[in-house]
Amino acid sequence: MKKTLSVAASLAIAATCGFGMALPAHAADATGVTTAADRSAQSSLDTSSMDPQHRAVVDRILAKLPADWEARLNAAKAKYGLQDGQWQQIRDSAINPGDYQCRTTGLSEYANALLDGAQDPLNIFILSLFGGFDMPTYDALIYGKESSSDTFGADGQYTRQLKSEMKNLKRFWDIDSAGIELIPMHGADVFTSSDRLSRTLSVLYGGTPQENLGLADLLIELVGSEPVLQGGANPIFSFNAFAYSDKDDPAPLGVTDRIIMGDGILQGMDKVNLGDVAPRGILGHEFGHHVQYQKNLFESDLTGPEATRRTELMADAFSTYYLTHSRGESLNAARVLKSEKSFYEVGDCSFTSSGHHGTPGQRFNSSSWGASVADEAPNQGHILPALTFDKLFEAKLPDLVKPDSE
Repeated sequence: MKKTLSVAASLAIAATCGFGMALPAHAADATGVTTAADRSAQSSLDTSSMDPQHRAVVDRILAKLPADWEARLNAAKAKYGLQDGQWQQIRDSAINPGDYQCRTTGLSEYANALLDGAQDPLNIFILSLFGGFDMPTYDALIYGKESSSDTFGADGQYTRQLKSEMKNLKRFWDIDSAGIELIPMHGADVFTSSDRLSRTLSVLYGGTPQENLGLADLLIELVGSEPVLQGGANPIFSFNAFAYSDKDDPAPLGVTDRIIMGDGILQGMDKVNLGDVAPRGILGHEFGHHVQYQKNLFESDLTGPEATRRTELMADAFSTYYLTHSRGESLNAARVLKSEKSFYEVGDCSFTSSGHHGTPGQRFNSSSWGASVADEAPNQGHILPALTFDKLFEAKLPDLVKPDSE
């Protein structure tokens, strides 16, 4: 099975467009050969308008990168499955005012303001071109390991809640979950450690970690030169949560099954007053993907955006069923409504994108339906087997995805 990540790769793309800039179109070339599109992108990298200090840093970075650095970066993005994810869709969804009622949500407004006040927007553009905003994601995906000392949230405020919920989820669903790790993502951790960043650079651009130490130092300097980036602590670097499994992957990474929770998305949910429930909903959603991995629920007759939408709406339903079940989180009615709103906040209207996760209304519907399955069960203490729940979901799916106007 192809790796499926809910990844906000290239979060800075839409944000930089907000500054009047557009990144060049890149052609992912897994062969490592520089394509015409790559050459065009490199030739467009004009640093002449930068102040001398920053231009010197960028020129030194370019001098240390291999000549085919863009092709290598694109190949790594393809290899590690960094495709359009639900958090990225918050930024660059194309709002369709037709059949579906899609609007800007509080979370998207929060995310779009993360780079406001940048002293030099060109620095943001350059950093995104080098893949800098994805580097904490690579770090957590490839090198992350679960530890008792892990903390979740910028100030560790979600540590106890998420660790406790992870234990409950493993008991709740009927899968072999002992090996699934819960791993945090802290952007500042990556951009304050040359050793840590250099190992990721060796994956992206080749060479050994030792050989990439100088490049790591320069990227850390570039991040540190822009105050709005907060030395990597800006939520934009960790505005992400995703599940990963090597199961049935023809090119496995050799890492454990995992769920990664970034500080940035937790901060975002807190800013839209969903910090009490949304972290639980997000973790439950990502655990739902692991249920899908193990029960082979990614397979269907659907293709393209509809296939992705089906699996994401199913994960929403899995999550809310767990959240409201008496043997899950057993949330009360008020909390359930907040949980449903958290899924509404991450709806999108990118109907033609392979990363389409469902409109806000569809995600709200799926979450509401999951809660109703738990609430209306004749035996409140019984947990439905995952495949039984899936059968109910498949029958309900056509109703869940009806246009809002119907």
